[in-house]
Amino acid sequence: MKHHLKRQLHRLATERPYQIVAGSAAALVLASGTGALLATTDDAPVRQEAAAAVAELAPRTDGAATRQQARVAASPSTSPSATSAKPDPDVERTAKLKPPPTKVLDYNYQAQTTYWNCGPAAVRNALSANGIERTQDELVAPLRATENGTDSAEDTTRALNEIVKGSPYRTRMIPGAPTKAQIDQLQTDIVNAVSNGRAIVANTVGTGTDIDGGWHSFPGGHYIAVVGYKNDGRTVRVADSANPATAAYWMTTIELANWMATRGYSA
Repeated sequence: MKHHLKRQLHRLATERPYQIVAGSAAALVLASGTGALLATTDDAPVRQEAAAAVAELAPRTDGAATRQQARVAASPSTSPSATSAKPDPDVERTAKLKPPPTKVLDYNYQAQTTYWNCGPAAVRNALSANGIERTQDELVAPLRATENGTDSAEDTTRALNEIVKGSPYRTRMIPGAPTKAQIDQLQTDIVNAVSNGRAIVANTVGTGTDIDGGWHSFPGGHYIAVVGYKNDGRTVRVADSANPATAAYWMTTIELANWMATRGYSA
C-alpha cells in the first residue's frame, strides 16, 4: 500500500499541468484520505512533490477562471435596457414647435366707419385678434391717417409696434411683381405670426380674387387684416373692413402677394 501511494503521488507530481487538471479531483481526495498515513512515513520528498503539484494546479486553474470572467465582463450586454432606443428630445421638441397646418384667430370684426380709414380699421381688427381693443378713431393719429388714407405699410408697422408688447412687427415690401422668394416669405410670415397669436396687416392695390371667385377691387389702395391660414399657409383668411357683406373670405397666398404688388405688409 505504501509503495502504491508513493508511485501515484510521484506520477501526479511529474505530469504536465494539463494532465494534472484531469486528475486533480482524484489527487485531492487521495491526498486528504491518506494524510495520516503519509505523516507516519519517512518519504518527505514525495509529500513535498505532491504538495507542489497541487499548489501549481491552483493558480493555473484560478487564472483560467479569471480569464473567463474577463471575457464575460468584456462581452457586449444584450439586456433590453442596453439595446432599446431612447427618444430623441430634439426631435420631440421640434414636433411640438411645428405650427399647425390650419389656424384662424378669434377676432372682433368691425367695418370701417369712413371711406378713407381702412388703415385704422384693418389695424383695429388685427389688434383685436391679439386681445387688444382700440377704436378706429384712436388709431388715426398713430397711423398719421388723413382723408387721403394711410401712406404705407411702414405706418401700420410703426403703429402696431407702439401698441403690441415686444414690438414684434416688421415691414415687408413687394416693390413689383412678387417673386417666388417673396411669396414664400409671405407664407412663412403669415404662418409664424398667426401661430403666435398675431394677425398681419396688408396694404393692397387693384383687384384681388378670393377662392370663390369674388372680386375685391380698390384702384386707390386698401388695407386688410389677415387673421388665419390653412393648407400650411398656402391659403389665408382675410378680414376686410370695406363691406360687412364680405367681411371675411379665403384667398390664396399667391393671389394676396400679387394684390400687394408695389405695396407691402406688416407681419
